[in-house]
Amino acid sequence: MLARAQAGDDAARDRLVQANLRLVASIAARFSGRGVEYDDLFQVGCLGLLKAIERFDLSFDVRFSTYAVPVIIGEIRHFLRRERSLGISRSLQDLAVRIAGCRDHLTQRLGRTPTPAEIAAELAVAKEEVVAAMEASQAVRSLDEPLSTPDGDDLRLGDRIAAPLGVESVVEHAALKAAIARLPEWERRLIVMRFVLDLPQTEVARRLGVSQAHVSRTERRLLEAFREWLG
Repeated sequence: MLARAQAGDDAARDRLVQANLRLVASIAARFSGRGVEYDDLFQVGCLGLLKAIERFDLSFDVRFSTYAVPVIIGEIRHFLRRERSLGISRSLQDLAVRIAGCRDHLTQRLGRTPTPAEIAAELAVAKEEVVAAMEASQAVRSLDEPLSTPDGDDLRLGDRIAAPLGVESVVEHAALKAAIARLPEWERRLIVMRFVLDLPQTEVARRLGVSQAHVSRTERRLLEAFREWLG
């Protein structure tokens, strides 16, 4: 049935969806009570189910539901992060836009990425405001958000972290995304700054208010944990 659904058989796809609605419902129920209606979570979960049907590789030696669960969870988490991003104050959103333009301007002028202090001086605002706006905009990035590369390829956060782990299969990649989503906020921020923004450990340490050694230990511990979670 999966093969027919992926080949464009709408009836087969609909039967697959119907067969897995209880799975979607149970996952959506786990995320209820977070300020979002259950019906909205269920609909988003159904979108995740459709993505799982489309992306599942029939050569994988796993059950479809095993693959679908992290995909559905990822879709719901992405939706919740997007919903939370709407709660960022308008002033921070406006400042984030100004920062983006200023950063590009200063990068051209200085020949390097400007520091938050340099951006703050250019915009005549407090450095703390710049840091808050930058972190607010980073916090709502999706694990699936495409990142531009010098080669013009699309790269995603999951790919960036999977590379040093040697992760190759889509099943492992989906599990990795689910693992990252379970991390505490502080550790997710570290992952974003290190693997999305390519910030050095010293800069990450400065932004998080910890030592570089602590960042290094945490990063090493997380990578080891990802290896264990992925088996």
